[in-house]
Amino acid sequence: MKNRSFPSTIDQTLIEKGDSMRESMAKVKRLVVKIGTSSLIYPNGKVNLSGIDELAYVLTDLHNRGLEVILVTSGAIGVGLNKLQLLERPQKIPEQQAVAAVGQTELMTIYTQRFEAYSQKTAQVLLTRDIVEFPKSRNNVVNTLNQLLAMDILPIINENDTVAVDELDHLTKFGDNDQLSAIVTELVAADLLIMLSDINGFYSDDPSKNSQAILYSHVSKITDELLKEAGGTSSAFGTGGMRSKLKAAQRVLDTSSKMVLANGKRPKIIFDILAGKEIGTLFEEMEENDND
Repeated sequence: MKNRSFPSTIDQTLIEKGDSMRESMAKVKRLVVKIGTSSLIYPNGKVNLSGIDELAYVLTDLHNRGLEVILVTSGAIGVGLNKLQLLERPQKIPEQQAVAAVGQTELMTIYTQRFEAYSQKTAQVLLTRDIVEFPKSRNNVVNTLNQLLAMDILPIINENDTVAVDELDHLTKFGDNDQLSAIVTELVAADLLIMLSDINGFYSDDPSKNSQAILYSHVSKITDELLKEAGGTSSAFGTGGMRSKLKAAQRVLDTSSKMVLANGKRPKIIFDILAGKEIGTLFEEMEENDND
């Protein structure tokens, strides 16, 4: 293997120790999977039907193994743009809300069809940020999700873009589905959040521009230096970016859970992650007394 020097913001020993920590994946019982727009929509704006079918197959198989699975999905606006044959995302908030409303219906239709092909029951849950601001709303959501899981129904969660415009205008800290997936992980006390995106993990620099960029295998703490290293904000079809994913990881770490950021081009990668293979970036705190 080529010798590489790691940036000062990451302790190389933590990266190496992260390999053994992946053995704990076998103990995961409750899982949240977040799929980004880039994994649902092709660069040309068309819907990635094969990717959605593979995702439905994987999550159904995990459910059949006995895992409790929740899907947090992006893609309403991307699917809406395709449905309405629009080449560009509208600039005005009401127009984006309309596109999201059309896209959400179409997206759930696709999900329902694909999950039904594998005999998996699903339910749509649209959330707004009052789930964390108001205790009653929080309790209602927790009760609903726990009941759905108890009934062997796989919840498919998205933000209600026609009501909560925060994701559209980026004005609040809960303004994208990266944050929403971390919130859901906290609400249901999930063991693991797998965040599928268009990148292999968290790098020291943008790998598309710097061939020497280092993929971090394990991160145990989100620092200001790491946030500075995070680049990119959003795509033409979705919102979010690496800083958003790091902030989501921080929320997960704060609740003593763990998160894996990996490439969602092939959803079957989830099988490898849960098998403990070193894939993507694992965000998990290390035991202070771990001297191995």
